[in-house]
Amino acid sequence: MNQPTFLNRRNLMRAAGSMAVSLMASPRVLRKPALAIGKDDAVVPPTSFPLHISGNRRYLMDQHKAPFLIAGDAPQAMVVKLNVQQASQYFTNRLTYGFNSMWINLLCAGPYFPSCNKDGSTFDGLRPFTGYLSGGTDLAHYDLARPNEEYFSRADEILGIADKMGFLVFLDPIETGQWLKTLRNNGPEKCLKYGKFLGQRYSKFKNILWLNGNDFGSWAKHRNDAVVQTVAEAIHAADPSSLETVELLCTPSLQDPTWKNLISLNGAYTYGATYQQMLQNYNHQPPMPTGLLEAHYEMENVGLPPDYGTPAVLRRQAYWTMLCGGCGQIYGNHYVWGFSPDWQSHLNTPGAAQIKIWKHFFSSIPWYALIPDQSHDMVTAGLGTYGNAKTRVSQADYCTAAFTAERTLMVAYLPTPRAIEVNMAKLSRPAHARWFDPTSGTYTAISRLPLINRGKMRFSPAHKNHAGSRDWVLVLNSKQD
Repeated sequence: MNQPTFLNRRNLMRAAGSMAVSLMASPRVLRKPALAIGKDDAVVPPTSFPLHISGNRRYLMDQHKAPFLIAGDAPQAMVVKLNVQQASQYFTNRLTYGFNSMWINLLCAGPYFPSCNKDGSTFDGLRPFTGYLSGGTDLAHYDLARPNEEYFSRADEILGIADKMGFLVFLDPIETGQWLKTLRNNGPEKCLKYGKFLGQRYSKFKNILWLNGNDFGSWAKHRNDAVVQTVAEAIHAADPSSLETVELLCTPSLQDPTWKNLISLNGAYTYGATYQQMLQNYNHQPPMPTGLLEAHYEMENVGLPPDYGTPAVLRRQAYWTMLCGGCGQIYGNHYVWGFSPDWQSHLNTPGAAQIKIWKHFFSSIPWYALIPDQSHDMVTAGLGTYGNAKTRVSQADYCTAAFTAERTLMVAYLPTPRAIEVNMAKLSRPAHARWFDPTSGTYTAISRLPLINRGKMRFSPAHKNHAGSRDWVLVLNSKQD
């Protein structure tokens, strides 16, 4: 495949008016930890798979019609790098941080995944296929119609653990970073057989959402797109209830319109400010659930221009995503996606801890009913600069906001300190106002009494947050916890 012209994580690893009132947070008001279950917080039951699309086509729901907020990690190389016990230990760790979704590749190989074997075999020598096409004995000539039962049984064990623990698995059938040439060499007939094999075999797993592609940058070439779609089509034909998506290289899934009848999730993938792609996806017609498949991973320096995956960068892209119509995100960790030798010592990181805070915050409000404030009817001033595709996340200061259709809730994320102006008249009732600290999960009340829903008011956070940064979330809610 054509190599991207910017530094992505695979290249990196290979290389190595009216009422103008300033409302400040009062230090006299007790801060309530967001991680403590409040009296209005619903206890979320275990997810009942399979998932399906909501009636308004904006998010995913389980069999009990409970909205499913994607809180994902990306252990992409797990099948080939870990044994069953290690996989179980990894999943157990991720449960403690609130993760409910996992991106796993069925096939993984070097050099695209630098820590993986070039023949795509597991750490203990299980190859994914038992034969080759004529003309070669390397990965590019594997016969996709001859899967190795022992290899896929190992994958089944790992997927079974994920199922029992309640994880949604974004399962990549044949990732295109290393395996695209294999697909082309096999041609449509064998790609069809491979997809049928996967669809039939994994139809018993109700927790799978198929994720096709992976840094798929040459999708505009028909010979490439056709074989990838053949696998996806065959999976769906064998298991019609399955959901799918596709990850194209640093662009929305539906940038390739030929996937529109195959996929159920319009994924975003960007190293820039995520609100730009998320709003593009949200505005697509007809609607389709949109989630952040890939962005900056923790402890990586990628993109053009490069930007490092600090906790602050991860917070920005996460909160922007949800306030721009998103149904969740997949987080990533530099040491985990390819399972480098020291991955176990890099699990308990600030980025993982932030996922728990982020998930609990949005789970405590009707996130699935939020409408992006694209016309700035609610937040009318202090928005910052929208930027462009080359704006670094670490330097972006744009304020995103969203509200419910009933206008009883408004949420705004301020990545940098400033005063914003809110048109209170757009709220249907007086509202309680609080600052939420995305680094500690605590709330600080701005006023003891509800603020009147008339005129305009200015809001400005008074202090640094718990981590010493200056990003805050403003919550105006007619309901009091």
